Amino acid sequence: MRTLNALDVADSGVIRVGDVELDFAKPVTKDQLRRYRSQSGFVFQSHNLFPHKTVLQNVTEGPVVVQKRPKEEAEAEAVELLGQVGLAEKRDQYPYQLSGGQQQRVGIARALALKPKVVLFDEPTSALDLELVGEVLSVIRDLAVEGWTLVIVTHEIQFARQVSDQVLFTDHGVVLEQGPPDEVIGDPKKERTRQFLQRILNPL
Repeated sequence: MRTLNALDVADSGVIRVGDVELDFAKPVTKDQLRRYRSQSGFVFQSHNLFPHKTVLQNVTEGPVVVQKRPKEEAEAEAVELLGQVGLAEKRDQYPYQLSGGQQQRVGIARALALKPKVVLFDEPTSALDLELVGEVLSVIRDLAVEGWTLVIVTHEIQFARQVSDQVLFTDHGVVLEQGPPDEVIGDPKKERTRQFLQRILNPL
């Protein structure tokens, strides 16, 4: 996931989002990285909010600092996004005043504020208590219904089956199976995939 956002540089291959392409067979310039990242939002595993900034400031940081958009416009859109993730009333609070699930929802609003063509989720529920997982998955499910393009790394198999158009099962960096969720999850072809799903879906 870090490679898809070019936080880690790949050894080879091509990533293409919209009209922006990174070809790692050639040196990637800072301008290419800037243009590419302006097309993609990233939701980190462990929130990664700025602790010294309010919720509103966290969400407007990218549009104002990176995209150079007017502050008033960015703030108006941030308030709307915070309402979308159920946190409009938390706009003036700081991350330490929020639960883990609320912090992750702020992270989602922050990613959406960039108006990206794709949103990347790196294990968005793995750092949460079980009772907080549902609120984050609900927000992501709503985004999928609204038509956002999402790439999600997750062990929440039933959730993946519900919201995905395509599922990739990887093992040690190798894609073993790829296809619609009913095929990969419902009728896997590889023994390794079957073993994994058996452990996750039927732990006892």
